[in-house]
Amino acid sequence: MACPVEPPDGGWGWIVVLSAFFQSALVFGVLRSFGVFFLEFVSAFKEPAMRVSWITSIGIAVQQFGSPVGSALSTQFGPRPVVMTGGILAALGLMLASFATSLTHLYLSIGLISGSGWALTFTPTLACLSRYFSKRRSLATGLALTGIGLSSFVFAPFFQWLITYYAWRGALLLVAALSLHLVACGALLRPLRLAEDPSVGGPAAQLVSLLHHGPFLCYTAALTLINAGYFIPYVHLVAHAQDLGWDPLHAAFLLSLVAVADLTGRVFSGWLGDVSPGPVVQLLAMWSFLAGMALALLPVAQQSLVLMALAIVYGFTAGALTPVAFSVLPELVGVGKIYIGLGLVQLVESIGGLLGAPLSGYLRDLTGSYTASFVVAGGFLLTGSVVLCTLPGFFFCFFLPSASEQYSVTKSLEARVSPNRAEYEEGSPEVQDP
Repeated sequence: MACPVEPPDGGWGWIVVLSAFFQSALVFGVLRSFGVFFLEFVSAFKEPAMRVSWITSIGIAVQQFGSPVGSALSTQFGPRPVVMTGGILAALGLMLASFATSLTHLYLSIGLISGSGWALTFTPTLACLSRYFSKRRSLATGLALTGIGLSSFVFAPFFQWLITYYAWRGALLLVAALSLHLVACGALLRPLRLAEDPSVGGPAAQLVSLLHHGPFLCYTAALTLINAGYFIPYVHLVAHAQDLGWDPLHAAFLLSLVAVADLTGRVFSGWLGDVSPGPVVQLLAMWSFLAGMALALLPVAQQSLVLMALAIVYGFTAGALTPVAFSVLPELVGVGKIYIGLGLVQLVESIGGLLGAPLSGYLRDLTGSYTASFVVAGGFLLTGSVVLCTLPGFFFCFFLPSASEQYSVTKSLEARVSPNRAEYEEGSPEVQDP
């Protein structure tokens, strides 16, 4: 089969978007809603908040740490069998968790087994989607990732209802059955070969080149900082609201409000990323900064309406930064390296996901409230937004006087950050500049 000259920006790509929509719901929608189980685990195992927080953190970290494995396997065998295998592992881990007798059991089942399954599903699917789209990549990614916001809105009160009627063990069994649908999602993926692929080499060659790629390393460091604070509200916001006197169901509904705002932010940001005249990385830095500010201000809110308003602002900005974060990477390294590049990013930023929630739980145990937890988490996002400002071309749209000069600078930047992509485009007149 002849290689397409460029991503088709549609066609079967929309089926891949649909698959990614359900996969993002069944991976991060479930992870985000695990705050509902948090107090159940604290009560059942009589453990402090910091130790219970490691359950979600290990799951997130394994998902991200194992992403290069999923990426390498997808490069070798295609994303379809890899994602289907991941779906089986994700469901198996949650099923085994329902029989847990200790936190260690939950660390191994949810954290290690389900986390490994999530590592084999999410990253290969997002990488596959990035290869199908170019001009509409931000919008396609935003639509795919709305599954996270929509499922968070539904899953948080739904999981609370399951716990009420079936206890936490029965609820985990039903969540395991739900996660088994990841297998069907993987079956929808169709590999796509692009003309750029032969020039980037195998997985090992791509990995070596990325490890010497300055802008890529800077971008990875920024996302690691953002990741350290990003998940804190999804783990501890329910518990914080209950500390303020909210009943459990209303506290769980607070996560649903965040999820609705998240959903709106993803769609809006995806659209804005495709029509904005400036670099997409500017939008990523802006959304990261605003999310960090909202997160740091959460402890200030003592009244219900103020807390709800800040939670909505955080949900919108946190959702908005996600599609543009995934859109920046192909522009930095090219779509030919997107499997390995995305996997490597997920690997490094797992450090933030691993340490963020336990640090937040430790500060809660130390101070008796979540004030320091949210302030420190917001600080991580703010620092990450500052690091993004150091990427090449971040300020270029503020000083270019003409479109012709802007084109010249853009080509120069592409040659610096992605030599293979620049050479390919120069030699292929059919490919239009984004």
